[in-house]
Amino acid sequence: MLYEKPEALKPPRTDVLMMTPWFAPIVWDGTYNIDILNAQFHQRGVRVGITVFAIKKYVVFIKTFVETAEKFFMVGHDVNYYVFTDRADEVRQYNITLPAGRRLVVLEVPAYKRWQEVSMRRMEMIRDYSRQRFVNEVDYLVCVDVDMKFTDDVGVEILSDLFGTLHPGFYGAPRSRCTYERRSQSEAYIPADEGDFYYAGGYFGGTIEEVYKLTNFCHNAMMADKQKNIEAVWHDESYLNKYFLYHKPTKILSPEYLWDNGFGTREFLKRRRFVAVPKNHNAIRNRREAGAKRKVTEKFHRS
Repeated sequence: MLYEKPEALKPPRTDVLMMTPWFAPIVWDGTYNIDILNAQFHQRGVRVGITVFAIKKYVVFIKTFVETAEKFFMVGHDVNYYVFTDRADEVRQYNITLPAGRRLVVLEVPAYKRWQEVSMRRMEMIRDYSRQRFVNEVDYLVCVDVDMKFTDDVGVEILSDLFGTLHPGFYGAPRSRCTYERRSQSEAYIPADEGDFYYAGGYFGGTIEEVYKLTNFCHNAMMADKQKNIEAVWHDESYLNKYFLYHKPTKILSPEYLWDNGFGTREFLKRRRFVAVPKNHNAIRNRREAGAKRKVTEKFHRS
């Protein structure tokens, strides 16, 4: 294989942090050679699973999600799309045809009245299926939100034992501005003088064993808080941040891998690989929940 020799005294990027203090790489455009990585992972015969939750009206995002993933996600590798849904018949009616080595698996699960409950319960479902099924079918699991679309290449460069993604709304923000859970009574509590980065709840993954450990922690912490009538400030994302603080990810994805075009243009952003689909929150959620979500989005845009 022929490729440009890496220069020890010439880093590929000087405008962004490429390595954490615990030696975990932060993945940005220009920091890796995908041909080398593809050769390594093909040699190992890697199988990748990707989970999404299409509960209630969120089923409308499935077709766009899968069609764009087929253009950009793990191209040339075996992929299982695991779709958790309460509307299995609607998902099947899309009649999405996939090539050999890639398949769509519909997993029927109950719906919950509140989107917050759906968001938190997914940790429990991913945990249970990791032991019951995923461990026998795939090597790595990528867990993402369904109301998104792929717009650029996302390949094996993201894979590692345990990876998280920098939240685009808090990229570069000091600890004081990160919305960690600050109530000491909560299992998601992070003290004011702690915190490395703020990670997005909508994009994480790793090996099946490591994803099991993460989701098991998050679910058990949520259940403990529920017994105390506490709901963490940002639901499953709060518990994810607590886990990553004390169980450091072995790789971190830059905001290239999770972006909302409403954030505008940022100089550090060379590629937009996975972006939010514009939507009417009132049509997807009930009016009260949609209003709460809009407030969050507006706050991120001002940051």
